[in-house]
Amino acid sequence: MDARQVVPGLHGTAPDTAWRDDGQVLSLVRRPAPPRPLRFGAVGGQALEIDALRSALVVVDMQNDFCHPQGWIGQKGQDVAPMRAPIAAIARLLPAWRAAGGTVLWLNWGIRADRLNLPPTVLYKGSRGGTTGYGERSPEDHGPSLVPGHWGAQVIEELPVAGSDITVYKHRLSGFWDNELDSVLRRQGVSTLLYAGVNTDRCVFSTLQDAGFLGYDNILLADACGTPSPAYVTDAIHFLVRQLHGFVAGTDALLAALDASLSPQTQG
Repeated sequence: MDARQVVPGLHGTAPDTAWRDDGQVLSLVRRPAPPRPLRFGAVGGQALEIDALRSALVVVDMQNDFCHPQGWIGQKGQDVAPMRAPIAAIARLLPAWRAAGGTVLWLNWGIRADRLNLPPTVLYKGSRGGTTGYGERSPEDHGPSLVPGHWGAQVIEELPVAGSDITVYKHRLSGFWDNELDSVLRRQGVSTLLYAGVNTDRCVFSTLQDAGFLGYDNILLADACGTPSPAYVTDAIHFLVRQLHGFVAGTDALLAALDASLSPQTQG
């Protein structure tokens, strides 16, 4: 069901967390759907089992300004290949994840055009070396960088956004800072988060770490994430996730579990 769809008699955006109204009784009793288990292996650990209906695939910053050669980062002269590396894995995962009833949430940089809530540190790091900064226009002008409604803030065309997907904008490395992400997830009944996107050691990890502090279960999909940082940085992030914040897994294992859950034998 589209998370934004209005359903008669249902007061809420998700059946699991909504009130029901039949005209005579307004029921505040939540009626969770039966779980849809998915079992797959984690890297260096025992098998994991999650409920697809209470899980969200959080796709972080797969936007033109980061991943397109003519985006904000590409026009700074930086190689966008590391940011494009997760595209194939995410593209394979999206249709199977949606078919299994999992939520897809696009967590994107999306700043105010006037930049009024960006502190000096963020502004300075964004324009380091005298290059184009947040909300400014690159030489090949596609509009102000990372401002919603403009090309740079849009998800890259290789990863189509479905009508049932959810989009949340952020203006810090962590997607949980000063926005609605936590309340949106809780209203959908989501308790487990799987992470894909860029950059592994920046926005992905900052969001994952804050999610753990808030009580979410975390699974980092290693091959569905990318970063231009040295390999030892990714190794350190994977270590920290396994040690403190959750689990590390691969998309092949998750796709196998999704395929099994959607097979006629499983459904029968």
